[in-house]
Amino acid sequence: MRAVSRATFGGQWAAIAIVAALGVPGIALRLTGTHLDPLVASGVYGLSILAAAFLLSWAAETAELDISQGLALAIIAFIAVLPEYAVDAVLAFRAGADPEEAAKGLAIANMTGGNRLLIGVGWPIVFLIFFYRKRLRELVVSRSRSLELAFLAVATLYVIFVPLRDTLTLVDTIVLVSLFAIYLVMTSRTESEEVELVGPARAMGALSDWRRRSLVVVALLYAAGVIVASAEPFAHDGLVATGEQFGVSEFFLIQWVAPLASESPEVLVAALLAWRGRAAAGMGALISSKVNQWTLLIGTLPIAFMFGSGDWGLLNGLPLDGRQQQEVFLTAAQSAFAIAVFVNLRMNRWEAGALFVLFATQLFITNEGVRLWYAVAYLVLCAALLVHNRRALPGLARDARDVIRGNADFDDADATGER
Repeated sequence: MRAVSRATFGGQWAAIAIVAALGVPGIALRLTGTHLDPLVASGVYGLSILAAAFLLSWAAETAELDISQGLALAIIAFIAVLPEYAVDAVLAFRAGADPEEAAKGLAIANMTGGNRLLIGVGWPIVFLIFFYRKRLRELVVSRSRSLELAFLAVATLYVIFVPLRDTLTLVDTIVLVSLFAIYLVMTSRTESEEVELVGPARAMGALSDWRRRSLVVVALLYAAGVIVASAEPFAHDGLVATGEQFGVSEFFLIQWVAPLASESPEVLVAALLAWRGRAAAGMGALISSKVNQWTLLIGTLPIAFMFGSGDWGLLNGLPLDGRQQQEVFLTAAQSAFAIAVFVNLRMNRWEAGALFVLFATQLFITNEGVRLWYAVAYLVLCAALLVHNRRALPGLARDARDVIRGNADFDDADATGER
């Protein structure tokens, strides 16, 4: 790619400029405090988020010329989930400042809703695009994803026992944030692979080293600004306000409607990568996002709560009532099933369908007993897949070790998702 001709990419640069311009209204409206009709707000801010997702996808691909794909996807995942952090931090802070807000359990509702949307909708969408474009029944991800899956498994094993307690504490913060930090360090050590860029990313990649790197940094920072500025008003001034007009409950809106905005950037980035024939990288971005949310996001909730409450006791923190404990357990069970799907580093159409159907059919069920059975179903399917793919478990551990050491052997399937 470094030998690419420096010929002018007029059309590609025009596309980059137009997409960048579409992100301006989100920032401008947020800075000026302008309030729009809920439906108009949804459209304007939603378009800005879509533009930011395009920029992120192009910047992510271009960044792979200088850093490993794993680290590039981890950075993009972190930027893409910034809205989720912002929304959850505000909700946790309010819970700490007001016992009535704490009783509503909105911070946990938003966190669990976002995590379940990511796997229940995001992962099947990438597979659907892959299937539509390639007509293949099995999506294969890179061996480098074994590292994310290993960390996700450790985090899930830890979080699944959190509902046994009635508080999310600073101890959880220390464990989960440390886990994310170790993951990021290990990801940064993986070797960079040669990539073939297309579209606007190809134009960006044809620049000289310092110009390319500067543009990637600017694009990432600008996209992050657009996402942070647009996601909250898109969620609350747009989607949630529209739902309230129709009498939808606040808990439902915060758990399912608001995350549609906060999760949309990362899902869009993954979908764009899949559409351009890089489904494995797109799925890798979503797996990295899941690691991010399942460690750093959960781990920072007690900190936001304690800023609101002013109580910094090591064993104090965000309270968990019965419903919140159930939501965390159900989300952890879904995560366990998702990990089992990729134990052999591949997903087939039945597994993608199961992830979506199990998610979609639980949306409007509030009965605690029924929702508990969903968690049990996830765990049973997880166990069944682990038994079925038991011979792949040593290979997954070996691949994770090789990725850390930089000894992973990548092939064409790693880049495209085909095999």
